[in-house]
Amino acid sequence: MTDSLYEVDFYTWTEQQADLLRQGNFEALDRTHLLEEIEDLGNRHYDQLESRLVLLTAHLLKWQVQHWQRSNSWRATIRVQRLSLDKLLRRNPGLKSRTEEAMAEGWEEARLLAIAETGLPDDQFPDGCPYTFDQVIDPDFWP
Repeated sequence: MTDSLYEVDFYTWTEQQADLLRQGNFEALDRTHLLEEIEDLGNRHYDQLESRLVLLTAHLLKWQVQHWQRSNSWRATIRVQRLSLDKLLRRNPGLKSRTEEAMAEGWEEARLLAIAETGLPDDQFPDGCPYTFDQVIDPDFWP
């Protein structure tokens, strides 16, 4: 019954699991799916970290490579992403140990996004990320 409820009505399943936890009825919990959902929740925060770094890095690349097109919009995106990253890491300090990993995993996506948005040839952009995490979040860093 629990498995089928998880599959057909996720919301009701979550309410049921919360009630079981409140009651201390641990034996009745759907532990398999509950563990998957807790891990997925953590992964969502990591995905948000990577996504914000992709957007921020892409805009820093555009700022550096296509300097004649710099705009207030690019500046605003860079500033907003830096603030959002700061907030995400303050609320989830455990993510700090994964920032370099997120930078590395998101690099190619950031590069491709910058290439697509500028229309410049691929060879105008570095093959490897030229920035460190500390640089991309530094409000005074403008390549």
